[in-house]
Amino acid sequence: MTDPLEAKPPTGETVYSERRFDLRVCDLVLSTGEVERRGVIVHPGSVVILAVDQDDHIVMIRNLRWQIGQRLFELPAGTLEPGEDPALCAGRELQEETGYRADTIEHLHTFFALPGGSTEVMHAYIARGLTFVGQDLMADEDILVERLPVRDARSALLDGSIVDGKTLAILSLYLLKAQGAA
Repeated sequence: MTDPLEAKPPTGETVYSERRFDLRVCDLVLSTGEVERRGVIVHPGSVVILAVDQDDHIVMIRNLRWQIGQRLFELPAGTLEPGEDPALCAGRELQEETGYRADTIEHLHTFFALPGGSTEVMHAYIARGLTFVGQDLMADEDILVERLPVRDARSALLDGSIVDGKTLAILSLYLLKAQGAA
């Protein structure tokens, strides 16, 4: 049986490579029989973490995204190292970006982040039992940390304060599951 979350990008030529991904140019045969050159980002995968503290606050970040020239309100996230276990990556990224270490990290969901342009599979986790140990940001990161009561996180979803796709999806899923349990 085929794994629906196993990316199988077409072969092609890698025209650019960096720490987090490769850009591959491929020949796509169209339904007309014509061949068109297309690009795909070949990505090792990533994690996103919804961290809930003992006061039922969600730990979020305001992440300066140089790619779009502004700070986004997000859940912490990061790229998998080659061969890295996603749950271990989630714990590492949570501590690096927010300064919190978690006693438990539980899988929530796995999904394609941008299936129309990338092979990136994102693994979402819920982290609990948080202890503050201090951020360990990389040189290219500019991240502010905020703890948000759940009701305020719900409001941020509804009022448009959150425009990051992974955060919209995972925070909404978490709130839907919490509402279903109530």
